[in-house]
Amino acid sequence: MFLHTHPYQPFLFDNATKLIVGTLPPPRFTTGDLREGDVDFCYGSRDGQLWPILNQIFGLNLKYETTIEAVKQRKDFLIEQKIGICDIVQSAERTKVDASDLGMKNVTLRNLIAYLHKYNKVEWLLFTGGNSKNGPEYFFRKHIKAHGLRLEPISEEIPRVHKFTLPGNLKRTIRTVSLTAPSGSANRAVGSFVSYKKIKALNPEYTTLHFRADQYRAFFKK
Repeated sequence: MFLHTHPYQPFLFDNATKLIVGTLPPPRFTTGDLREGDVDFCYGSRDGQLWPILNQIFGLNLKYETTIEAVKQRKDFLIEQKIGICDIVQSAERTKVDASDLGMKNVTLRNLIAYLHKYNKVEWLLFTGGNSKNGPEYFFRKHIKAHGLRLEPISEEIPRVHKFTLPGNLKRTIRTVSLTAPSGSANRAVGSFVSYKKIKALNPEYTTLHFRADQYRAFFKK
């Protein structure tokens, strides 16, 4: 049994108004066996698409390499845009050593509600995946249910938007959006979307990366 622990602490700071919320990076980030092109930071897998998506939206000219400079580029961008990262899974057990969300067992969640109380300017949670089993929204729903909270729908169109009220001395409403996962495995799902097919028919050069960039832009630049 492989204990897959999150290799990075949440990237949080007082001015953050949005949080990116995923699950776990690939196991090689836990064991330190990075590949050429990996960046030693959140969502740094050379196979992942979050940073290429953000690179396209914001024109960041990012480096994709295992260097301090590549990490600094990403941290500087996040601070400038007031975007933090707090993946919801702290650890999970796996019988097969891969990055599949469905393969996670005996999952330990981070206390995201406590982080939201501490970082009280956060207004949005940007889930890098939906409510399918072991996805970030799925785990977040379990997490807040234990606190007597629930997500209320705002929009059921993809990407789905919800809200909930964080209790405390200063109650505040936090919104969530469940973005299409920035992974290669989600490309088949994107290819089946009617909205993607319509654009692809008009522009054959339109890719699943372009589709995600169009979807993410509205929330990362909101």
